[in-house]
Amino acid sequence: MDGGNDIVSYLIVLLFLASFLMNFTDIPQKIQMQRFSSFVRRRLYTLEELEADTRRKAIAYMSSVGVKEPSRVLEGFIDNFFLIRPVDIEPTDIIKRLKHLVRVRERSVRDYVKRVLSDAEKSVQYSVESILEVASALRLLNKLIRHYLELGIKYNNWIMVMQLAMQIPEVMEVAKAYAGSVDAFSSGIPIGDGVGPLVAKMLAGWREPSRELSEGTDLYEVEIDKKKVYVIKASGPGSNVGWPGEALERLVKECGGNIDRIITVDAALKLESEESGEVAYGAGAAIGDLGPEKIAMERVASEYSIPLDAVVVKMSEAEALSPLSKKIYEGVLRAYDTVLGIIKEKVREGGTAVVVGVGNTVGVR
Repeated sequence: MDGGNDIVSYLIVLLFLASFLMNFTDIPQKIQMQRFSSFVRRRLYTLEELEADTRRKAIAYMSSVGVKEPSRVLEGFIDNFFLIRPVDIEPTDIIKRLKHLVRVRERSVRDYVKRVLSDAEKSVQYSVESILEVASALRLLNKLIRHYLELGIKYNNWIMVMQLAMQIPEVMEVAKAYAGSVDAFSSGIPIGDGVGPLVAKMLAGWREPSRELSEGTDLYEVEIDKKKVYVIKASGPGSNVGWPGEALERLVKECGGNIDRIITVDAALKLESEESGEVAYGAGAAIGDLGPEKIAMERVASEYSIPLDAVVVKMSEAEALSPLSKKIYEGVLRAYDTVLGIIKEKVREGGTAVVVGVGNTVGVR
């Protein structure tokens, strides 16, 4: 009987000690820290493998298109060519300054690629640029995740590490999509972000462009239902997005503002409750750039009081960077029908419309 009481007494003491340790010490936080940091480290190993695999593919592709010492070229690009955003405390001319900086960076990147690939076609140079950008983005993701993990451990901030652990599955999905896009860029396969150029090319009847309207951006002229339609898209089939805002602005001014309607087509990020490939129609400029191209579209449309329509195909961020899926292609066909409907119903007979296919034109000549 006494032995049984002793066991109960021991259990009560142990429970009291456990309760004290769990409620009045930092042991629970240390356990949480170990748990979450281990979770993040496992994902970091995967991220490092993705980065290494992307580097191997980038080196192999550059070697196949005639780049000498591709490893050195890759290392010379990664961690360089970053962009410092302009001062936004004083917003005067911020778009003009941002556009200038974006153009300066792009020219620097293109000059870098041209130096090592001067004899290749422009489409190949564009694809090499995109592959280098992907490798650089994965390196940055890797460094940022490691930075916040080590910062949280250094200051024993388990909440920071917990937040990182909660966000890293989403980061890994984006990283996998970036890594997968290298195959599309190197083999010339259209990606989800190419829905705008695909719709544009379908409207143009797959013909050759009339002329280059601005750097890396082509113009097509067709007639649809007795209406003149100008179609703008980035020059393909290399990985290129062009300058659609600048091209539109230049075209509208060339026409003296005599445009009945502007229709923009692009990919759009879907909500989790939405199906991939859904098509939506609204008002505004469907483009996801840093600002200069979008504001150019909005300004020229408002200057000449031209209705500005947006047709978008919904997809996830991973799908936007991945080879075109069946669902997204079906969305392209629906978007094409939507644009045709707008032209037939909302543009007067003998009138003029402009369709801008926004997005990466890889695989779309």
